[in-house]
Amino acid sequence: MKLPQVSTNRLWFFFALSCAILLALTPAARASAPQVYLLHLDDTIQPVSQEYLTRGINEANQRHAAAILIEINTPGGLLDSTRTIVSSILKSTAPVIIYVTPTGSRAASAGFFILESADVAAMAPGTNTGAAHPVVEGATVGKIMGQKILNDALAFLRSYTAQRGRNVQAAEEAVRQSHSYTPQEALKLHLIDVIAPSATALLNQLNGQTITRFNGSRQVLDTAGAQIIPINHTLREGIMDRLMNPNFAVLILIVGGLLIYLEFHIPGTIVPGALGTLMVVLALFAINMLPVNATSWLLIVGAVVLIILETQFPSHGILAGIGTILLVLGLLTLVNGPIPQLRVDLATAAATGIAFGLITTILVRAAWKARHNKSLTGPNAMIGAVGIAQESLAPRGQILVRGELWLAESTQPVPAGAHVKVAGVRGLTLLVKGDSTDLPP
Repeated sequence: MKLPQVSTNRLWFFFALSCAILLALTPAARASAPQVYLLHLDDTIQPVSQEYLTRGINEANQRHAAAILIEINTPGGLLDSTRTIVSSILKSTAPVIIYVTPTGSRAASAGFFILESADVAAMAPGTNTGAAHPVVEGATVGKIMGQKILNDALAFLRSYTAQRGRNVQAAEEAVRQSHSYTPQEALKLHLIDVIAPSATALLNQLNGQTITRFNGSRQVLDTAGAQIIPINHTLREGIMDRLMNPNFAVLILIVGGLLIYLEFHIPGTIVPGALGTLMVVLALFAINMLPVNATSWLLIVGAVVLIILETQFPSHGILAGIGTILLVLGLLTLVNGPIPQLRVDLATAAATGIAFGLITTILVRAAWKARHNKSLTGPNAMIGAVGIAQESLAPRGQILVRGELWLAESTQPVPAGAHVKVAGVRGLTLLVKGDSTDLPP
């Protein structure tokens, strides 16, 4: 039986048609899934987290994201950084969804300001938000200045919560009275828009909803089955974010200072000096980005001066002790953040300050003593040494001192085998005393 033959042209036609259909369907399938860019704020709000969020929002806008999802868990932070983040959210061309998650997380203090600025504010069950009363970097201010700061923060919050259509009075209570809200309370008071157990559930729940953007335009959210694309920290942001922890910054500052001193104490090693310089520069760069108390630097400098003076004017440890106390106080008050997470812990300040004071005092005192000790090489090092006459000194002869034979001269006759003591040096000749009554037997 003969099979029917199919022409080559027809085969090529079907092959080309199949390829065209596949190429046409593939982009359509890809385009059917909206892209939601994911950012994480699991940190304090400071210049590095500000840089990460603003960069991520700009990047998502450039890629024409369907929405931007920011998962937040923060105790708060600096108001200046908060203002910059809020400004980026309000100017975003893509809708910004801020989601307090996972369970047990919070959007406290400055985090509340950021949550209220979102196109969609959401919380997971078991989270909380609020407690947003402004604190002036751990300092005590007058009543009038405190009222100015409070009114400024309230005006900033009202400027966008009213535009977002949220409960301005309840939002102000979180600032005036430091009220905190559970997800149910926040939803009832219209401070947030939705409660969702997970990011996927949140996006599916928001799909098809119409929101009003900050500029007044209306937009329908397309988030069902979205492709979630995370935007991660850069290497620089990751390193600097660690350094934004004041305790870590103070630790590497102290260790770097000790390594630099070790380089001066043992010159030529190179590695301790280079590593210490790098650590000190990184620490100073990080601390400079945080709210710093200038007076604390004076305490730290004064502490180092007192520790050095202890080596020159022995005070039975009084100067070193006072210096160490000043160092601990200086480190403790060096960073004046508005929340405890942006200040130096007492344990860190005490441990690093006491360790630095003890180690520096010991090393400086050892170096000072070594510099003022008499020379231990050459003929002058023999003065005061005790030797044994190898022959009669009348007045010259050989003696054995420290395992070496020297030519010696005595003003009085010294019999062989007698002990002598070196009293001086003339050239390569030792001047000795032969009075055996003053010498060991």
